[in-house]
Amino acid sequence: MNQAWLLLLLVALAAPFDRAAQAEPFSAGSALSQPLVAQVTATAFDFMAPRTLEAISIPQMALWGLRGLTTLDARLTPDLQPDTATLRLIGPSRVLLKRPAPPADNAAEWGAAVAQMARAAWDGSEPVRRAGTQGILRAFFDELFNHLDPYSRYATPAEAAAERARRIGRATIGLQATLRGGQVLVAAVQPGGPAALGGVRPGERIMEIDGEPVEGADLVAITALLAGPEGSMVTLDLHSRTGSRVVVLRREALPQETVTTARHADLLVIRISSFANNTAARLAQELIAGTAAAPPPSGVVLDLRGNRGGVLRQAVAAVAMLQPTGVVAATSGRDPAAAVEYRADGGRDLAPGLPVVVIVDGRSASAAEVMAAALADHGRAVVVGSTTLGKGLVQTISPLPDGGELFITWSRLLAPRGWPLQGLGVVPQLCTSLGEDSLQRNLAALSAGRQPMRTGLERHNAARAPLAPSEVLEIRAICPAAEGGDLDLVAASALVRTPSAYAAALFPPIPPRSPPRSPSRSPSRSPPGPRPAAAPASLPAPSGLTGTSVMRN
Repeated sequence: MNQAWLLLLLVALAAPFDRAAQAEPFSAGSALSQPLVAQVTATAFDFMAPRTLEAISIPQMALWGLRGLTTLDARLTPDLQPDTATLRLIGPSRVLLKRPAPPADNAAEWGAAVAQMARAAWDGSEPVRRAGTQGILRAFFDELFNHLDPYSRYATPAEAAAERARRIGRATIGLQATLRGGQVLVAAVQPGGPAALGGVRPGERIMEIDGEPVEGADLVAITALLAGPEGSMVTLDLHSRTGSRVVVLRREALPQETVTTARHADLLVIRISSFANNTAARLAQELIAGTAAAPPPSGVVLDLRGNRGGVLRQAVAAVAMLQPTGVVAATSGRDPAAAVEYRADGGRDLAPGLPVVVIVDGRSASAAEVMAAALADHGRAVVVGSTTLGKGLVQTISPLPDGGELFITWSRLLAPRGWPLQGLGVVPQLCTSLGEDSLQRNLAALSAGRQPMRTGLERHNAARAPLAPSEVLEIRAICPAAEGGDLDLVAASALVRTPSAYAAALFPPIPPRSPPRSPSRSPSRSPPGPRPAAAPASLPAPSGLTGTSVMRN
């Protein structure tokens, strides 16, 4: 039996790598596809030139990328002069290619020039031939993006396929198993998933999966048995105090579960681990159920610690569940399509009258920072913890002819009060990263109606891009970034139970203003221009949300 489980585990672990290998159309040592190199690089130049945050000429991008050939073979030296492009091979010094430089704004001709350089390098360098077409493209883009921001990147065809699968979800039954005392138990059931609809309940013991006894199996093998092709069936033999039963469930491509809820004394604590395609809807469900519970909670705590972001539109929609009016975030970039104002209009507060505390830490980033910043800026919540990561750049995606994808940073995120998230991050109104003594002093000051961090917070909220690195460091230093800990929930509980402290920590609400005069487009439709990095086009727009773009942040 142990050998059988080992074989199952090896098959489960090997399968994804086999699929990835099949997805790669090129392998090391295969013939160079010069037309494909030309098409891929020309597509990239055409897409990037009007959209990068800072203006970069196509010749400059080409030169940066061609230096990737040097990473494959240190003897290769590309050079670009106003009128000529040259590739040299040092050692036995010789010119492999010298050709006229194309017009600066012609992406197609620059793509052809890069492909000619790649051909010359291929013919003159064994290391380049070993890299293959896909290796050349990877080296080209890796070197190009070394000169841009940390978030722009190239995904190979295999990586792009994996990214798409992750965004869409995986085929499963929405059941999480756990091991306890040698038994396999149902730990959690995803609301709305096949297991929940089939009546599977947490605490039930799983005896068999598709006729295979699971006693002695590990969680990796159990997870492999539960997952499978979309639409396929899985049979569970379950045992509980009321007896044994067999259920047959159909696997579905479910978005990951990102929202979990617990009661901490009189607090409703909702953890959001990331922002997936169903996060806002799940938050709404948990807020409605949690606030209707008996006894009702005295406050809501949103735990965003370790949340690295996700689908930006879902963060905006999640804010609308608690702050139903006003600007949630704005983006700005060189491309007119990158300038977007996200507003929460027409919804309702799902926790009316309840104080809200948002817990963050130094790992909270991107869309998580959008949510924390919006609720704080509008005076709907108090942020507790440490200064967040400060990832306020938004990427858009372009497919490439080789099956890969480009992730290009094209806009900056601004909080409702106008300060940039990039670099600054969200500075909490009640800091826990300076230790318990500092926390208790700050709580005492807030209880007396004084905000001890007022000066630093006002400087933070008044900051505008671009900011000098020294200024960013000074602003962030008032509450150093740190990993979250037990003090965070202690601070949140103290705020909720001390109305004077909560009131003193809140920012004053932003005065309402009229929305932009130009009409908004529905967020369920992609705007003209680049394809956004978010959900499938069929994803319905969350209610109470207006905006003009959907991106992964």
